[in-house]
Amino acid sequence: MLYRRSIFMTGFPGFIAGRLLEKLAKPETQFFLLVQPHLVDAAIEEVEAIAEATRTPLESFVIVEGDITEPQLGIPATDLETIQFETTDVFHLAAAYDLSVPKDVAFKVNLEGTKHVNDLVCSVKNLRRYNYVSTCYVAGKREGVIQETDLEHNAGFRNFYEETKYLAEMEVERLKGLFPVTIFRPSVVVGDSQTGETAKYDGIYYLIHYLRKAPSLLRVINVGNHDVRLNLVPVDFVVDAIVALSRDEHATGKTVALADPRPLTTAQLFDVIAKEMTGRKSEFHPPAKLAEWFLNTSISPPITGLPHSGVPYFFIAQTYDTSVATGLLAKHKIACPRFDKYVGNLLDFIDENPEL
Repeated sequence: MLYRRSIFMTGFPGFIAGRLLEKLAKPETQFFLLVQPHLVDAAIEEVEAIAEATRTPLESFVIVEGDITEPQLGIPATDLETIQFETTDVFHLAAAYDLSVPKDVAFKVNLEGTKHVNDLVCSVKNLRRYNYVSTCYVAGKREGVIQETDLEHNAGFRNFYEETKYLAEMEVERLKGLFPVTIFRPSVVVGDSQTGETAKYDGIYYLIHYLRKAPSLLRVINVGNHDVRLNLVPVDFVVDAIVALSRDEHATGKTVALADPRPLTTAQLFDVIAKEMTGRKSEFHPPAKLAEWFLNTSISPPITGLPHSGVPYFFIAQTYDTSVATGLLAKHKIACPRFDKYVGNLLDFIDENPEL
């Protein structure tokens, strides 16, 4: 079969990669899916479901056993040659996303792994686009407004996840003058705005699960603050944006922040969630410093469910400019929905799936 587009993708069968694959799947598109050996069975099951849902021939999906941490991605030479010759688009999503990821793992997966994917990109014969998924948190400990054109800084990082994603994006940035590259920086990704579906409960879900313990009682004291904004984006917005811009020539050479241009403060987020649960907002607001101190104590995680590694993200004094992303996505009629419009769907999904 002749294909109009051949896509090489890492990160499958991850939550975002799986949704991205379903959106991209068409009968005239071929996929090379790099999958770690222990995930092959899960990948096959998901591919079969996507093929059926999208009416795409099963033979259009090629599962390639490998690992981004290995030279040449651990792909046998003959298979690698085929991929280099036939691939037109690369989507690199694989990464260690855990905020408490150990240093050696973070550097091996996020930095060295990206270098190995970059090597593949440089060897592809007919590359149309290299789509790299980074994160807004490459900004590290910088404060204030972070432009989409901002990258290099010496402000430091909160963890090895941020540091290695920053170093990895630096590596991809260097390819912009040589190849058609688009870098995507999502902020904190939450569940689907329509169905509420998610793959794990972290980030804002710590606050949601805290309030679910005793909504009427715990909603009284607002543990958020009025100065810091937590930027949240639903997974469907992120996927729709990546799909649209991966085909948009005007996105070539751009770095786009897939973030909410009007994020709520953590105090507002608390009240939106509390009101959705109980019909009432909070009544008391302790000083932000007091809340931050308590969340960092040893007794906080058992009570709040928020691990210490996640505390800084509720007190980050930085916002993300989305001018480039907003301008590019406008013609595709794609915009980030407001949190208060879909929080109910997130809560409904949690009610139906209390544990993942």
